[in-house]
Amino acid sequence: MRRVLIVSPHFPPANAPDAQRVRMSLPYFAENGWEPVVLAVNAGHVESPQDPWLARTVPSNVTVVRVGALPASVTRLVGLGNLSYRAWFSLQSAGDRLLREQHFDLVYFSTTQFVATALGRRWLRRFGVPFVVDIQDPWRTDYYERPGAPPPPGGWKYRFARWQATRLEERSWRDAAGFVSVSEDYLAQLRLRYPWFPARPAAVIPFGAPEDDFALVRQHPELAPAFVREPGAVHLVSVGVVGPIMRTALELLFAGVRNLQTLDPTAASRLRLHFIGTSYALAGRAEPSVLPIARACGVEGVHEETGRVGYFTAISTLLASDAVLILGSDDPAYNPSKIANCYLAAKPTLALTPAGSALDRMVRELDFATLATWPAPDGVSSVTEFLRQQLHPDTAAPRPPRQDALFATTHTARARTRQQCALFDQALAGPPLT
Repeated sequence: MRRVLIVSPHFPPANAPDAQRVRMSLPYFAENGWEPVVLAVNAGHVESPQDPWLARTVPSNVTVVRVGALPASVTRLVGLGNLSYRAWFSLQSAGDRLLREQHFDLVYFSTTQFVATALGRRWLRRFGVPFVVDIQDPWRTDYYERPGAPPPPGGWKYRFARWQATRLEERSWRDAAGFVSVSEDYLAQLRLRYPWFPARPAAVIPFGAPEDDFALVRQHPELAPAFVREPGAVHLVSVGVVGPIMRTALELLFAGVRNLQTLDPTAASRLRLHFIGTSYALAGRAEPSVLPIARACGVEGVHEETGRVGYFTAISTLLASDAVLILGSDDPAYNPSKIANCYLAAKPTLALTPAGSALDRMVRELDFATLATWPAPDGVSSVTEFLRQQLHPDTAAPRPPRQDALFATTHTARARTRQQCALFDQALAGPPLT
């Protein structure tokens, strides 16, 4: 049995998206020949909501080593709240100790706290243990520098993060033994950027579908959804952060709603659009990102909850909806981790995304959602027709057969863990780096 040290600073009960891949994979590593040990930050030092239900799903036989971090209240005095800065020395010290005292075949960084991945180079040189990086988001991106892109959020913090990524990404990742990515586009960008990258094993592995999590929600009715049903209303739900790069998707959605209001105002009045957990900002600091666009488009019946909700509350919200919305990004590389959950919810689904994007390709592969794309001229009519069918289900066309066999063999958490372990094996089989 090979052993892997998984560095996941965010970890249950902290409710952070970048911890979900590790959490869902833990039950299946052993059956693929790998024993995992997790290196995480104490949940009390993490600035994210806490969800004790998440901690229940971590297998009791998996070792989780937790470390402290500098208080965010102190580091924010100099403008830094990023967890990888606050926990750097704790992660380094604990990782040094684990690698010195125990045998590990591989280190696996599965986090969007990118600065922490720089520890891989240190540990490779000190202990000879290769490392693999999981790219859930791009570290270095030129999205906001592209013509027509919105202004970058964060002011000087964005500029600092971009400066840092430009200088640290290659230095931190050049010695990696392999890469996992949620999007082929992220790998393509790295191939163009670094001549050495094509020689590294790399695999596109989106997040797996957490079938056990859905079973848990169905067994516990106290896990209530994040909205209250209204008699006669049709509730459409989007769960997850809505950033500036999703503005085009929102404008397309609301143009379809306006069109329906003109064609069938009585039915359209029964629509309720819920956007849940739209901001990563801490309580009291979040600002609505959906409602201003809805108002500008003249659309009513829109409800936005900026605060994050518990992971299992999010699943309950999907299951309680009449239909699900997936908002794509102006960045065609964006491939949201929520796709697997939306598939498992088995609700009518509308995905709004640029044509040819990673999200577009995934939806077409699974054939489970109606697509409204841009710049296609029929995007608005696709939205309008989808909404009309939810309001008049007796006239709706039969839904196409879902790709359940493909989903079971390639998209479940068990299947995705098998793919990760195959990449681990491939990374270890490669020639040593010089």
